Amino acid sequence: MNFAVLQFPGSNGDQDCVHVLANALGQTSRLLWHKERSLGDADAIIVPGGFSYGDYLRTGAIARFSPVMQAVQNFAAQGGLVLGICNGFQILCEAGLLPGALVRNRSLQFRCETIFLKTANYQTPFTEKIAKRKLLRIPIAHGEGCYFAGEETLAELKSRRQILWRYVNAEGEANPEANPNGSLDNIAGVCNQAGNVAGLMPHPERASEAILGSDDGRWIFESMIQALQQRAAAKVA
Repeated sequence: MNFAVLQFPGSNGDQDCVHVLANALGQTSRLLWHKERSLGDADAIIVPGGFSYGDYLRTGAIARFSPVMQAVQNFAAQGGLVLGICNGFQILCEAGLLPGALVRNRSLQFRCETIFLKTANYQTPFTEKIAKRKLLRIPIAHGEGCYFAGEETLAELKSRRQILWRYVNAEGEANPEANPNGSLDNIAGVCNQAGNVAGLMPHPERASEAILGSDDGRWIFESMIQALQQRAAAKVA
């Protein structure tokens, strides 16, 4: 499968994503500069973490106007898989590809630590290979990761099962103490209504190899790979 990893001025998770996809998971992956207007032969898009455009104005607010984002919009509208990680999540929300917004952490502090995630919906292209009831141990590194949405949007996210991951403690409890940034309902990641665009604040690419202390993040990428393989097989059939 061919993965395109977007690269903006200030991206810092781009090389990690390319490495994990190519060297840990055996997929074709390449960087795609933000000024490109075509995604080429990409089967899936990763919008990585970092500080695009120095986080001026607000996180993701400038990056969402980069030329490549129009191609991403079209790709997503046609059902293409798009995953936003940390700053990538923020960019996708700014671009209107995902509901809600990411605002300053409630503590007003940058949080860099390892947290636990509980999967809320296993029936998506981003979660289907995650073992049931398995908690994912994955790092975070952000200052504006507090997920916020209006009451109506939050109700829709719940009813349509668009919440994919929540912050929990080691026992799997989604309590305030397990919430590193004050996100509503301990939300760590969501998807769009169609289920083909997702975003999360934790960094799965930084926990996809055992040598790093956890390889739990690879199951998110493995899920995407499986979904792409199933799509390819369906086309052949």
